Amino acid sequence: MSTRGRCAKVLPSELNKVCPERGDEPATQPRKMSDFEVVPNLQQSSSSVSKSRRKENLISWIPENIRKKECTYFVESSQTSDSGRIVCECGYLREQHLDDAAKPPIFLGKEWDPRRHIQEMPTDAFGDIRFTGLGQKTGKYVRVSSDTPPRVIYHLMTQHWGLDAPNLLISVTGGAKNFIMKPRLKNIFRQGLVKVAQTTGAWIITGGSHTGVMKQVGEAVRDFILSCSHKDGDIVTIGIATWGTVYNRDSLVCPMGGFPAEYVLDEENQGSLSCLDSNHSHFILVDDGTHGRYGVEIPLRTRLEKFISEQTKVKGGVAIKIPIVCVVLEGGPGTLDTIYNAITNGTPCVIVEGSGRVADVIAQVANLPVAKITIALIQKKLSILFHDTYELFTESKLVEWTKKIQDIVRSRQLLTIFREGKYGQQDVDVAILQALFKASRNQDHFGRENWDHQLKLAVAWNRVDIARSEIFTDDHDWKPSDLHPVMAAALISNKPEFVKLFLEQGVRLKEFVTWDTLVYLYDNLAPSCLFHSKLQKVLLEEREHTAGSKMPRLQMHHVSQVLRELLGCSTQPLYPKPKHTERPRLSIPVPHIKLNVQGSSLRSLCKRSAGRVTFTMDPVRDLLIWAVVQNCKELAEIIWAQSQDCMAAALACSKILKELAKEEEDTDTTDDMLALAEEYEHKAIGVFTDCYRKDEERAQKLLTRVSEAWGKTTCLQLALEAKNMNFVSHGGVQAFLTKVWWGKLCVDNGLWRVITCMLFFPLLYTNLITFREKRLQPMGCLTRLRAFFTAPIVIFLMNILSYFTFLLLFAYVLMVDFQPMPTWREYLIYFWLFSLVCEETRQLLYDPDGLGVVKMASLYIKDFWNKLDICAILVFIAGLTCRLIPSTLYPGRIILSLAFIIFCLRLMHIFTVSKTLGPKIIIVKRMMKDVFFFLFLLAVWVVSFGVAKQAILIHNEERVEWLFRGVVYHSYLTIFGQIPSYIDGVNFNIDQCSPNGTDPYKPKCPETNADNKKPIFPEWLTVILLCLYLLFTNILLLNLLIAMFNYTFQQVQEHTDQIWKFQRHDLIEEYHGRPPAPPPLILLNHLQLLVRRGLLRRPATHHKLKEKLEKNEEAALLSWEMYLKENYLQHQQCQEKQNTEQMIRDIAQRVDVLAELLDLDRVKRTGVVEQRLGSLEDQVRQNEGNYPRKVKFFQGLTLDTKEIDLEGRPEESQPPYHVLARNLLYPGSHTLRFPVPDEKVPWEVDFPLYDPPAYSADHKDMAVQDPFTLHPFPGSLESLLKINYNTMDGLIDRQSFHGLYAVQDGLPLNPMGRTGLRGRGRLHCFGPNHALHPVVTRWRRNLDGSIIRKSLKKMLEVLVAQYPLSDVWALPGGSLEPGETLPLKLKWILRREFWPQFQNLLKQGTEVHKGYLDDPRNTDNAWVETVAISVHFDTQNDVEMKRLNSFLQGCDPELCIRWQVLDKRIPLHANHKELLHKVSTLLGAYY
Repeated sequence: MSTRGRCAKVLPSELNKVCPERGDEPATQPRKMSDFEVVPNLQQSSSSVSKSRRKENLISWIPENIRKKECTYFVESSQTSDSGRIVCECGYLREQHLDDAAKPPIFLGKEWDPRRHIQEMPTDAFGDIRFTGLGQKTGKYVRVSSDTPPRVIYHLMTQHWGLDAPNLLISVTGGAKNFIMKPRLKNIFRQGLVKVAQTTGAWIITGGSHTGVMKQVGEAVRDFILSCSHKDGDIVTIGIATWGTVYNRDSLVCPMGGFPAEYVLDEENQGSLSCLDSNHSHFILVDDGTHGRYGVEIPLRTRLEKFISEQTKVKGGVAIKIPIVCVVLEGGPGTLDTIYNAITNGTPCVIVEGSGRVADVIAQVANLPVAKITIALIQKKLSILFHDTYELFTESKLVEWTKKIQDIVRSRQLLTIFREGKYGQQDVDVAILQALFKASRNQDHFGRENWDHQLKLAVAWNRVDIARSEIFTDDHDWKPSDLHPVMAAALISNKPEFVKLFLEQGVRLKEFVTWDTLVYLYDNLAPSCLFHSKLQKVLLEEREHTAGSKMPRLQMHHVSQVLRELLGCSTQPLYPKPKHTERPRLSIPVPHIKLNVQGSSLRSLCKRSAGRVTFTMDPVRDLLIWAVVQNCKELAEIIWAQSQDCMAAALACSKILKELAKEEEDTDTTDDMLALAEEYEHKAIGVFTDCYRKDEERAQKLLTRVSEAWGKTTCLQLALEAKNMNFVSHGGVQAFLTKVWWGKLCVDNGLWRVITCMLFFPLLYTNLITFREKRLQPMGCLTRLRAFFTAPIVIFLMNILSYFTFLLLFAYVLMVDFQPMPTWREYLIYFWLFSLVCEETRQLLYDPDGLGVVKMASLYIKDFWNKLDICAILVFIAGLTCRLIPSTLYPGRIILSLAFIIFCLRLMHIFTVSKTLGPKIIIVKRMMKDVFFFLFLLAVWVVSFGVAKQAILIHNEERVEWLFRGVVYHSYLTIFGQIPSYIDGVNFNIDQCSPNGTDPYKPKCPETNADNKKPIFPEWLTVILLCLYLLFTNILLLNLLIAMFNYTFQQVQEHTDQIWKFQRHDLIEEYHGRPPAPPPLILLNHLQLLVRRGLLRRPATHHKLKEKLEKNEEAALLSWEMYLKENYLQHQQCQEKQNTEQMIRDIAQRVDVLAELLDLDRVKRTGVVEQRLGSLEDQVRQNEGNYPRKVKFFQGLTLDTKEIDLEGRPEESQPPYHVLARNLLYPGSHTLRFPVPDEKVPWEVDFPLYDPPAYSADHKDMAVQDPFTLHPFPGSLESLLKINYNTMDGLIDRQSFHGLYAVQDGLPLNPMGRTGLRGRGRLHCFGPNHALHPVVTRWRRNLDGSIIRKSLKKMLEVLVAQYPLSDVWALPGGSLEPGETLPLKLKWILRREFWPQFQNLLKQGTEVHKGYLDDPRNTDNAWVETVAISVHFDTQNDVEMKRLNSFLQGCDPELCIRWQVLDKRIPLHANHKELLHKVSTLLGAYY
């Protein structure tokens, strides 16, 4: 280990630049941090920069803030190294020390003292660790001093190592040496541990070495990683080991950091040291400057775990204190200490039974009463489970173990025993989580704090199974309003199972979703969400528009602006912009749960009055939109199932998703959005199908009903906007469109009948045409004529007839009657065209929805046929202009001829109504796109061949028109077989060309011989080029075009029917709102419209397919739709169950469950057999032990019955007199009591080993106190002998309420027995220290003054106080000063003028307790005795109670006083809770 190297002597530097000023030393009695207090962060590292930059920061940050320890004074030790060499007291060789450590002048001649001779200096081992020979297993490591503040290590892990704060801390402890576990139990433990870590996002902390329980954890993580193929399967496993016990640690030393450091795992040669486990992800190597000493890391590990458990983790909007749980496998004495310390600190422990040694000892006695856990029982268990090392257990060690195990078992709420047959095969994770919930449930709390805390944990861990089984039980009634904050948290963190659970538990979305709730939800959209970026863009535009420097706060009208872009402008804004600036806010009365994400806090919404809450019109719609814009499939599905207007909701979601998919850059997200959009379209189809089967008329009403919730649009309009062809092509929708197409006519009227009646309208009054409405059936009805000619099909036929007449007349004028001066026929064409222009203008300006001229113009231009109409009209006007000028008459006729072509193309729109021709027109439109792209390919070959041909054949052709002919036109005609005659020279004729290119009607001749005028160009080359050109164009490209047409035809043919049905709607809607008269008579309708709108100012009539229903009718229709939606969802569930794949999965799951049950039954049977064998062995052993006594008894010897009971089976004795007075660690000091098991508490019981330490504190603020030590100075014994016990000693009352107490060696003896500590401790007098505890109560009342009851009993409120430097609440009382009648602590909270009146209240009160008080401060020679007096105010208007409230005060700003509901879980001192129990029993109140 010579590579420790030479390091310059560096004094420890201050860590204040990364640590708060107070340092890491705890205060005397630190106040408990609230659940929502966040520890201030240390200086931030550059976690957001690149990886290389982060490494540079790490190299500079660690040496400045992390230290190691080095021995600076070499002193020979009596022990030697493994190789027999001389070592220092620190365990290192001489050459492994610093150069000046051998002869430091300041330490010369002194004994080795680690406090002075070990010095801190910057660490030299950190970076990445790679285990050679084990693939690419790389982790992080750092060497730290044993005195490193935990906050620095936590900062390193979260800021520099990039670890997310854990949701749970699992501390695994147990045997450090390899031990044997049953294979089944080993598998259960591994799978359960990994499952709980992976599902909750926990950190696992172990000892980090490749032995014992640490190896078991590492192998569990390894197996999980091998079976997991994704990155999310990484589990944070932190090993905290002792640097001086790590084998091959030399390879980790690198002053500038190892990136990576190669580490060899060599178990064969490690000797007494240990290798690091290769399956851990992070290592913290604790250095105290020594070598080969195990356990150095335990204090730092304990402090680090405690520090982490005090941090607040915010995840999914829920802020929780990071919980910690201790998992125990096997283990020895050190493990018992770890369990005891964990239980003492309130950490729940899970003991795995069957793992061996300590774990089995505790597991086997855990269910016994504490009185039955005796020294003899523990001795017997140790002899069985520690058979190899049992002889090392001394009698004092047995006593200590018994005491600790008793204390551990006494805290049953913190102890969970995992038994293989109890929880099942793979439920260690459930046992761990249940242990945390059990500890939280049994923890003292105010109100429902613990239930809230448990629910927060379940949400943070995303364990809905635990929430169902452990939280939502009959033990607690949850109000729906209590769940609102966690409901918001579950939504933000995308936990659909919890959202579903909360809805099952009664959360009403109408009460949950308010205006400010929505703002909060949209504020916390993920930054990667496309909708979030669109919102930011809107906010940025608003800031630029208002010329402000600050980004405006997000409001719902911003969301509405983005939604309108997605839903289309046919919808009205979903969230109108408020006229006033200040709006009411949300009120959620749950102050114990803080939800904050990205700086926004839902808790701030709780501070508004509940009467000012602004609820939204449709909360289900609002939540559904919020979920859909984030592409949260499961969440949206759950919320959609709650919706009332479900069909419109599904179609709107489909539209939103399709629009977002167009802008999404990530391909996978785009595919997911499109798939989800298609799924919602199928939902709408499914619901509509069920509705249409039940009632066709009501189903069709759903299509045209104006939905106020979705921007006053209709389901049909939403489907068209989203281009949901499957929905529009549904038979029910098409039947409705057909019904609209025929107007008031019956749809079974033949087309020939309609045409006949249209041409000869008197036939309408015959039976040739039938109408749907009965009122139109009478023959003489005048409305028949109006009903017939306003039917869209009749309007369409008349317009066709009119249009054909227009085209015939136009063609006649162009070909026959085109005179220099226009004839009446030509004027008629102009008039006809003017009517067409007016109709197009009407369509452009018709705006019943109030969208505006600009938006209507954009919608008008989007239609292809409207573009064609504009083009035809503009060309016609251009031709008309030229035609009216005599000099341009002929060009005018040419332009008008082109206009005629465009007008003829407009006929294709008319044919779209035909089921036969309509699909073919769609195919033609698609093929035109193919031709357009094909021309790009063809142009390459045409131009390349044309240019080469022209350059080879003809020299310097300067005429542009003939250049175009030669390059493009001739090359294009060559494809169709018109090959130029001069290209091969055989058919060359010089008369067909112009030699000099002077003849404008002939091409220029090719290169020829000057003598015989024969062509001289290379014929072989031109022929080859021609052949290649024809090969690629005629064969390759044309066949490619045919293949493209074929593909397009097949592709479109499959969906032709759907596409035709979808586009059919546009034609039907156009003629449904078109004036009935055909052009040019349509001008009469336009004139009528102008009079109504311009002169009479009447609003535009809605001709669109919309219907506004009455409220009652709409409510009934939506209820009917919701009922059928439920049927649809149930049918879908049944289909999923009948699915073959699902059935196979169900069968496989049942087989697995059956196999588990059979396996479990076998385990139980095996366990029963083992239990019976063990019982039989115990009986045999007991009989063998009792046999000598029985022989002596029959020989006439008399034995004391009590002794027999003590040696044999223990008696069922009463509980010990005091428990708190025997806690091993005396409060406010580092003094440890002598362990006193329950059976050794009475002074009458012989206890030869009893040798308690002595401790007496010096109270400088006390005027009267006994000597603070037993023999501090000469004469102190005399002062002790002067004390008069069992009587009044001056002002000090040394009389006990329990009568005379014994005095031994000048010191009184505690009347309740041994405590494990001599002296007076923190009490100021030997013997009884008298106290007074008034219990002031009143009835808990409602606002109306009635008394609140629970379990048929009245509920009390008690006056409690929290004093400075204390983290618990207490009754307002305490120790009595000599000669005083009121405690000092009581005087702190009452004004002086009220003291006499309060004494009168005490005299009138009822004494509920008078005697010994089990107090942690009690000792063998000093104890607390108190008088508890109940002062109860029975009436609400009690004058004394009002005066008491008015005289309550606090002499200290940190002193808190409150009336608190009396409950057994109220967080008071344990002995004070016993007094409250007596008061509640006295008053017959709930406890």
